[in-house]
Amino acid sequence: MKFTVDKHEKYVLLKLNESKLNSLVTPQLKSELILMNTEGQRNIIMDLSQIKFADSSGLSSLLVGHRLCKNSSGTFILVGLNDAVSRLIAISQLDSVLAIVPTTDEAIDLIFMEEVEKQLKKEAK
Repeated sequence: MKFTVDKHEKYVLLKLNESKLNSLVTPQLKSELILMNTEGQRNIIMDLSQIKFADSSGLSSLLVGHRLCKNSSGTFILVGLNDAVSRLIAISQLDSVLAIVPTTDEAIDLIFMEEVEKQLKKEAK
């Protein structure tokens, strides 16, 4: 699996440099997501702009990322979806579960906004 990881203080940007998100790629992707989460990364932005095709195992790996981030009080955001992948997510009714935004900048803004909200809630207690 070809990918790039760009680590920041509040989030990690994981960009898949593959054309397919299928059963050949997903075991390594799941392992990478688990490793990131184990290292303390709770906010993950996944850039799927290179992905032209996804199948059910690909969707499964996205749900793993979502669950890991959610369980560690973080956020898992998808960016750069093409029409085919977007339709598959909608048909699977995962668009109501997964956070999806058009651009990386919007994803970063969303993470910082949620971090501020969490901090305010913590201070209010």
